[in-house]
Amino acid sequence: MPRDTLTQKQIVRAAVAVLDAEGVGGLNMRRLGAQLGAAATAMYWHVKSKDDLVVLAADHVWDEIELPDLDEVGWRAAAAALASGAHDMLGRHFWMVTAMSTHLIHGPNKARYDDRCLAVYEAAGFSGPDADQAAATVLMFVIGAAQGEAAELAWRARLRRAGADEEQELRETIARIGEIAQRYPRLRARSTPSVEAAPSLPDEATFEFGLGAILDGLEARLANGNDRSQPESPAGR
Repeated sequence: MPRDTLTQKQIVRAAVAVLDAEGVGGLNMRRLGAQLGAAATAMYWHVKSKDDLVVLAADHVWDEIELPDLDEVGWRAAAAALASGAHDMLGRHFWMVTAMSTHLIHGPNKARYDDRCLAVYEAAGFSGPDADQAAATVLMFVIGAAQGEAAELAWRARLRRAGADEEQELRETIARIGEIAQRYPRLRARSTPSVEAAPSLPDEATFEFGLGAILDGLEARLANGNDRSQPESPAGR
């Protein structure tokens, strides 16, 4: 594909496909050029660098999240929908967890999501910096909840690039984890005996439990009047 027929949007979409398959470590301009049928140098007419492309691709996938309408649902349902939407998006794009730890992700789609999050927590009753803190707390939980699955998928992508046997490596890793767990009674009782018994995806109930606990805590802060943006009474100083 000649460089003058390429668009940045095409390059970003192709980059997302490569990242979904191979992770951040598998993305390079030569690989991307092969995906698009263009010379690697043609990419640089539309993006400055691989790092710039990772940021563009990361912002692109934030647009996948459906934003709840605050006129139709309450703040807590909206907060849960935003958190679940982000969690699902991170599950579809395992490389995002890595990208968010090494790049400053920004762009119109990420800003769109962040702005709606702030609107939700302001609607709940948080104001000033507390709305920012509430939104950040929930997002940190979402990223942490997605990290386990993302780490496994990134690990598998590395093995594929190296030509290793994924299943053999997984069996050996599970066996090592089991051996270590035998030293500790609580881990021993919960250790996974085999690859077949090992869950490949995180427990959705665990995510729902954690998200509910955080929203309970935020709701309790509101009920107790713990909004730091509100002026303290003389008696409370």
